[in-house]
Amino acid sequence: AGRSITKRYCAIVSGTLAPPPDEWGVIDLPIIVDWPNRPRRMIDPTAGKPSVTRWRLMARDGQTNGRPDDSTRVLLEPVTGRSHQLRVHLAAIGHPILGDALYAPQPVQALASRLLLHACSLNLNHPATGEPLQFNSTIPF
Repeated sequence: AGRSITKRYCAIVSGTLAPPPDEWGVIDLPIIVDWPNRPRRMIDPTAGKPSVTRWRLMARDGQTNGRPDDSTRVLLEPVTGRSHQLRVHLAAIGHPILGDALYAPQPVQALASRLLLHACSLNLNHPATGEPLQFNSTIPF
């Protein structure tokens, strides 16, 4: 609630995502549960809860580990913590995550054998000492 924990994820998304005008871009779209299609979520401008994701371009156009496909590697930082937030936001802007069986169209699902979304860093203060802690995980794709 106090936004004292910072999480970052790496993802490979479909298509060529243009770089943001600043270092970080922002996706600010409200999310709600898609009740008839649970566990899916959806964007709903009137009933959705505020949901914000910051994103930064990492690599484009086949620069993602030599992938010949039209994809973009992005670094993602959820400001809010809604279920499926990163997946819903990227699909909503027309760049679903490769391998996403819930939010990507079938051709994009087929581009990877798994969801190409990985939690790569976590920063928080130790609950007892207040010491800053940072955990990193190597991106496997």
